[in-house]
Amino acid sequence: MANHKSAAKRARQSEKRRLENRYYAKTMRNAVRKLRATSEKEAASEMYPKVSAMLDKLAKKNVIHKNKAANLKSSLSLHVNSL
Repeated sequence: MANHKSAAKRARQSEKRRLENRYYAKTMRNAVRKLRATSEKEAASEMYPKVSAMLDKLAKKNVIHKNKAANLKSSLSLHVNSL
């Protein structure tokens, strides 16, 4: 256990952030999965900006790496354009 009050607080904050980041990362993965499964052009075109914005926000908050966000956005745009 932590020896200082500040270390205990930091542990509480870290756990809270970890759970929040886990939730948002899982939500992002589900959104990407749903977009990849879409086979209709108009539905995919409607979903893509929302998923792209989600990826950018998570990269900005360091939940995912910025290059991973860029790679996912690139592959998703290729998928949407190929429909």
